[in-house]
Amino acid sequence: MAETPAYVVLGRGRWAHKMCPIISGEGRSVALIEETRQCPSESESEYVDRLASVMKASRAQIAWLCVVPGPHVSLMIHAAVEAGLHVIVEKPWYGSREETQKLQSLARAKGRVIAVHFEYLLLKEVEKWRAEFHPGVGCRFGGRFSLSRSDRSGIPAIDNLGCHLLAIREYAVPSSDISEMRCAYELPDERLVWIDKGDQRLASIDLFTHGQRIIQRFMQKVEAALDGAAFPLDLEFALRVAGELSVFKSRGRA
Repeated sequence: MAETPAYVVLGRGRWAHKMCPIISGEGRSVALIEETRQCPSESESEYVDRLASVMKASRAQIAWLCVVPGPHVSLMIHAAVEAGLHVIVEKPWYGSREETQKLQSLARAKGRVIAVHFEYLLLKEVEKWRAEFHPGVGCRFGGRFSLSRSDRSGIPAIDNLGCHLLAIREYAVPSSDISEMRCAYELPDERLVWIDKGDQRLASIDLFTHGQRIIQRFMQKVEAALDGAAFPLDLEFALRVAGELSVFKSRGRA
């Protein structure tokens, strides 16, 4: 892409207002659409058409959906792709397998990219894990993710925070067993992942103190994908993470 793409952020919450200056700080034009809710009188098709019209009018090339997860997200993705935009979606992904396949097929047909914002996968240490340990046969993966603040999202901690941990596992060591995974709000801040094999700790990463510009790095990866570069962090990847999370919870380990 010869010119830097323009962005439109959809959402009215804390995360939407945090993302706008980050995007503009990279020299990208960014618009904000705060009103994204479906009106009670609107059908799903009317909602998609209205949102597509608003996004198209923004003249952006990438829509960043900074909204809480739910059934509306699939409709918003549909609207963005129909409007000709590429899409970045926040985790966790709650879409069904059928929804996921339909949206990915639509994106491929339209030549659009749908990316899911698993920012920690852009850490250099995670890339090193993938290079050195993938697929992680015989390894054990563990992680803890706790926030000192209270929940602002309405999403259970195991979903909101645990999907970050399981995304790292799925990306770097998908064949590893899960030895421990604990997630919570209102506990001392901790974001730690590790890999063990036998009695040996092979590696660990402190996600809390990494100091890397991973959101900006994620943007660069998405923009490279617009020109055809490989980008694995799509809805199908997010669906695999959601599936692993469901298995973990079903075993009573959440």
